[in-house]
Amino acid sequence: MAQPKTAWDHHPEPLAVASAPTPEYGSGSLADLLPTLAAGLGVPGVTAAIPELTPADRNCVFLIDGLGWEQLKAHPEDAPFMTSLLATSRGGTGRPLTAGYPATTATSLASVGTGLPPGAHGLPGYTVRNPDTGELMNQLRWQPWTPPGPWQPYPTVFQRAHEAGVHAAQVSSPTFENTPLTRVALSGGTFLGRLTGEDRMDLAAEQLAAGDRSLVYTYFAEVDGAGHRFGVDSDAWRGQLMYADRLVQRLAEQLPPRSALYVTADHGMIDVPFGEQHRIDFDEDWELSAGVALLGGEGRARHVYAVPGAANDVLTCWREVLGEQFWVASRDQAIEAGWFGPHIDARVYDRIGDVVAAARDDVLLIASEREPKESAMVGNHGSMTPAEQLVPLLEVRS
Repeated sequence: MAQPKTAWDHHPEPLAVASAPTPEYGSGSLADLLPTLAAGLGVPGVTAAIPELTPADRNCVFLIDGLGWEQLKAHPEDAPFMTSLLATSRGGTGRPLTAGYPATTATSLASVGTGLPPGAHGLPGYTVRNPDTGELMNQLRWQPWTPPGPWQPYPTVFQRAHEAGVHAAQVSSPTFENTPLTRVALSGGTFLGRLTGEDRMDLAAEQLAAGDRSLVYTYFAEVDGAGHRFGVDSDAWRGQLMYADRLVQRLAEQLPPRSALYVTADHGMIDVPFGEQHRIDFDEDWELSAGVALLGGEGRARHVYAVPGAANDVLTCWREVLGEQFWVASRDQAIEAGWFGPHIDARVYDRIGDVVAAARDDVLLIASEREPKESAMVGNHGSMTPAEQLVPLLEVRS
């Protein structure tokens, strides 16, 4: 891998937009998982998109936030049970899924729950511009407040399943019960809040058994939190991975008959070293900030919104400064390359940056003044590298 450059170096040969590894929308992405399971349950209006999966009467998806395929494979001693399931991933092919772009929680959870890629469900980043207000909208924290229904108008797969007579349930932290992100991404059927991981696993197994046809979702966040704060491979991260491994085994051992458990994640993670060679500060760089009205996204997956008339100049500058370390594309180039899926809804088009920048190297574009907490994180994600993009789809059947 080439040595990272500083923001003041100029790069004569920017990365080609077409060289970015586009997610497997339509055949092997997170957006394809629930439609495939629901189609196997006979739910109308959905299509089985992952051909390797075999239908089951009772389906449970356990999403471990931040547990990428590469991180799991690198820590067999900390996750012996999940390691024993690696060969089962993606219907026994031993292959991962792709998260979708950007590889970040709000985007991925919306892809999972709606069964749609980001260009359709409309959550194409950590923060994006609201075309109606001109403000940056944080889609994870839903700030500033934005009416959820118009922002993401499509029904979730859980809603479709519930309407088709399938027993649908989400088992998660009570904190998430009434959040706008839950409403637009994961609502439908019954929400059941439990604080401890063990309680969630036990209740998820009970919910699976509660119907002849069941679709159950459960979630664990702490692997991601430890990675952001301390880094992948830190003692804290390893401890959370060990705990998550025990939770998976606990749930697997309680599956009722005719069940399939799928263990997946919303994204992987990469540690980015501190120092100006790896962390380029937008708030201190006059070249990168020239002509920029708003900086959205996150450190490894930026949406850049130009002042009127400056989009081409911003694109040229960003390619010149960052082009050997980031895939830098115009909005239309990123859309044409399929970064956000095969189709972009009209309401979503202007949420995407005039310029979109996705990191290839171990580098961040931080904003120390406007994003102090995010800029201080050790572990990061968002881009299309294998460490961030690939997620497991481990399977246990009863």
